[in-house]
Amino acid sequence: MNHSPHPVNNPADTEFLILENIYASLGQDTPLRQRDLALVAGASLGMTNSILKRLAQKGWISAKRLNRRNIQYAVTIDGINEILRRSYRYFKRTIKNIMAYKDAIDRVVGQAKRKNYTVILLIGVSDLEFIIEHSCHNHGLTFLKTVDAATGRQALDSQSFGIFAETIPEQPDGRGAGKTPNTLHLSRLVMRNSQGLHEPAIPRI
Repeated sequence: MNHSPHPVNNPADTEFLILENIYASLGQDTPLRQRDLALVAGASLGMTNSILKRLAQKGWISAKRLNRRNIQYAVTIDGINEILRRSYRYFKRTIKNIMAYKDAIDRVVGQAKRKNYTVILLIGVSDLEFIIEHSCHNHGLTFLKTVDAATGRQALDSQSFGIFAETIPEQPDGRGAGKTPNTLHLSRLVMRNSQGLHEPAIPRI
């Protein structure tokens, strides 16, 4: 199957996951069961059955009964076009988010250079690592990284600016982006962007 099981809150996302996984099952020896689709979409069997009926009514899937227990589902041409349309929309949204993060991170790295920091230290595992490394290269700063948060905090010195990965929360006492002079928490950028605030609040270094 195309996706790992996980809960989905948006009904439209649930519908798309089911449609996409039916498409991904094309050519499999074993027909995809409703129970499999329910598991991958994080939906009940009843809701999955309703979604399958709705997809068939829209003309996005076809259903063929193989025996008393199994039904074979297939995505129609209209269904494939819907998958392509939604995938393209997701791709555009992803690119827009990446550009927003790129601009915000580049401003931070530029500020760090003007404040005479020579090293940018990424602390933790971040999906935005490639943006940070690229920005460091453009500004002539050394890029380093460490997975462990405690090690990263100890490594920070007067020449190092620390960027905490989006998976690392700020300290309970508020010592985070905008509080400690030489650190930034990417969680703030991600949170603002997810709220539709396309101009992330960048702390002044």
